[in-house]
Amino acid sequence: MKVSPLDLRQLRFKTSLRGFDKTEVMALISEVADDYENALREVDRLRQDVVKMEALLSQHREHERGLRDTLLTAQRMSDEIRTNAEAHAKTIVREAEGRADLLLQKSQSRLEDIQREIDGMKLKRREAENSLESAIGALRSTLEFVREQEQRDRDEKVLLHRPRPAEPSVRTESAVRLEEPRTAAGQ
Repeated sequence: MKVSPLDLRQLRFKTSLRGFDKTEVMALISEVADDYENALREVDRLRQDVVKMEALLSQHREHERGLRDTLLTAQRMSDEIRTNAEAHAKTIVREAEGRADLLLQKSQSRLEDIQREIDGMKLKRREAENSLESAIGALRSTLEFVREQEQRDRDEKVLLHRPRPAEPSVRTESAVRLEEPRTAAGQ
């Protein structure tokens, strides 16, 4: 059986001859009723506080779950972004290496072309040098031939200007020799 503070205040005892002082008992009952009422109020207030705290705890648990989900989502997104960035970086590196290889091949090909051109120019230079040397040799030979001819011509002129022997009918051996080069020079 539950006894309320009101029940305690309305409580009446039978009187007996040798009983307790009625005023003291009533004062004690009133005091106990007040304390009991205060205790019940405190219990109600604490129950309301518990309900509020449980609601707040539930709300905090929901926030914690939301934060945990957000953190997991952020972690997944971060992992995806990192994975995509690494894949993209690998693709960029592969493309750059491919372009570098292509440039290297083109450079090597161009270098080979230039080397062939240089070799061709060296060959042409050698041919030109040989041609010039041949021309110079031919010119020297021609010059020597011309000089020899001029020398012969001078020698013949000197011989022509010498007085002839008195007898014109007799030909001497030296006159025949002089005439031979002239005939050769006249041709």
